[in-house]
Amino acid sequence: MELVDQRSEASWLRMEYAASERRVCGLLTMAVASYRYQFTRRDSDEELRVRLVELASEKPRFGYRRLQVLLWRRGERVNHKRVHRVYREAGLMLRRKKRKHCVREGKPLQARTAANQEWALDFVHDAVECGRAIRVLSVVDAFTRECLALEVDTSFASRRVTRVLDEIMAERGKPAAIRCDNGPEFTSRHFLAWAVERGIELIHIQPGKPTQNGRIESFHGRLREECLQVSWFQNLFDAKSKTAVWQKDYNEQRPHSSLGYQTPKEFAAAQAVGFYTAERGARDSNAVPCPSRSPIPAQTGEGAVEFCRIRKCAENGGRSIQCPGRYSRWFQVIISGRFWVIAEGQRLQFD
Repeated sequence: MELVDQRSEASWLRMEYAASERRVCGLLTMAVASYRYQFTRRDSDEELRVRLVELASEKPRFGYRRLQVLLWRRGERVNHKRVHRVYREAGLMLRRKKRKHCVREGKPLQARTAANQEWALDFVHDAVECGRAIRVLSVVDAFTRECLALEVDTSFASRRVTRVLDEIMAERGKPAAIRCDNGPEFTSRHFLAWAVERGIELIHIQPGKPTQNGRIESFHGRLREECLQVSWFQNLFDAKSKTAVWQKDYNEQRPHSSLGYQTPKEFAAAQAVGFYTAERGARDSNAVPCPSRSPIPAQTGEGAVEFCRIRKCAENGGRSIQCPGRYSRWFQVIISGRFWVIAEGQRLQFD
């Protein structure tokens, strides 16, 4: 029971039963001084309110604590609780803007089974010799792990990001989805409209959870260790040239552990002709490794003999072709120096 209710109950008991103050207060476990207390509003509150209004008009963004400090400077020692009470009664409370939090649904990483199903985008930061900060835009294919772009500049607008993506799409086609964080470059109206216009799904990770874009984070770890931390960039142009050299080495020379220690370019070439599936292993394809035998010639309908070989996918417009003619039930091809026995009906390319 509140003190106000106790005092009203004590007054009713005294009038109803003609009991003394001490007896009634004892029954209600209330101090006699609390029952006798009479609230009297101070006349000085009006003077304090006027002074607070004057100070608040001079300093409109000051709260009650800073206004109390100004009162103390004038020689007026006022309790901070009293200042806060009068401050609220005068309607001087400041309106604080509630911080807006970005709400995203978590979308964990998914196993991809082909190139261009998902691209991962993010930025990494560094500095040049003079101390000026630079940013590196990284674009990685989630399946082949190819580094599609390493764009270096001091700043990036969303239009610059879409221009880089358009250049990549002109060479290898558009992706089905793009995974990125919630930076202003990836949440602007221009970037969202650009994705909707091209029919690309945008997968924004949850704020504060970079592991939901783990492929690009893993790539950035290699980029920092093998390029950024071991290089001294004299200027922006030097940074662009050194990162371009490292990008080529990463795609064509560096073995990748998640690709069976193949380079991303070798894996992409093999995947383009259908020899690998999402698990990136021979056990998940129809090919059975046979390293101890030589290639068996395939017989065509006209009696000609052709040996199966790998040809660059770009020579057929980026697609594999179906085996023409009649072939034996089993034959072999060579992939990166290894022999593979292929069943009839596989999609191959021939020289």
